[in-house]
Amino acid sequence: MIQKKALTAVVVSLVAGVLLTAAPGSAPGKEAPPLAGEFTHNFTLLDPPVPAPLEVFGDLAGGRVRLADFAGQIVLLNFWATWCAPCVREMPSLDRLQAKLVDDGLAIVAVSLDRGGAGVVEPFAEQLGLKDLGLYLDPKSILAKAFGVTGLPTTFVIDRDSRIVGALQGSAEWDSPEALALVRYYLAERLQTDKQNAAKN
Repeated sequence: MIQKKALTAVVVSLVAGVLLTAAPGSAPGKEAPPLAGEFTHNFTLLDPPVPAPLEVFGDLAGGRVRLADFAGQIVLLNFWATWCAPCVREMPSLDRLQAKLVDDGLAIVAVSLDRGGAGVVEPFAEQLGLKDLGLYLDPKSILAKAFGVTGLPTTFVIDRDSRIVGALQGSAEWDSPEALALVRYYLAERLQTDKQNAAKN
């Protein structure tokens, strides 16, 4: 597994193109994201956030998709493959997380790097019993390369303005209390900002 500094360096060089640092907290006066359990050492915070790449990827029906299509939602962008054992292990927890928080504005975008595309992914999802997870395709790894992905699974957190705010390389139990607290922090972040702006006005 790549260490936090190495993951940040990958994002710096291949995504941002700007100065970016991994920070233990966030901007002064702003509550830091809750990092507990496996997220304490494995989750890399990106402060300031940077725009997510615009590369096109596919859906199971053959449509073209961009991350900008999910603007206004918190996105967990998960790169995975059917041949990746840690990916397979975490997929059910991602599916449960999506079911739990879909009405709160969460979109889990699980992008398969399988070269066989939908013909491989669809039967796999059926066999694993995935019902709520958004499954997408990047068989030529175009989006994965834009994000600097060097190992699977890798998950990026993207805010409501389509900016990368954090990343984790390796598998996680995404419906654990620690994961729920982290995701809910980002889900509530815009609401807190809107309330603060309204109070100033």
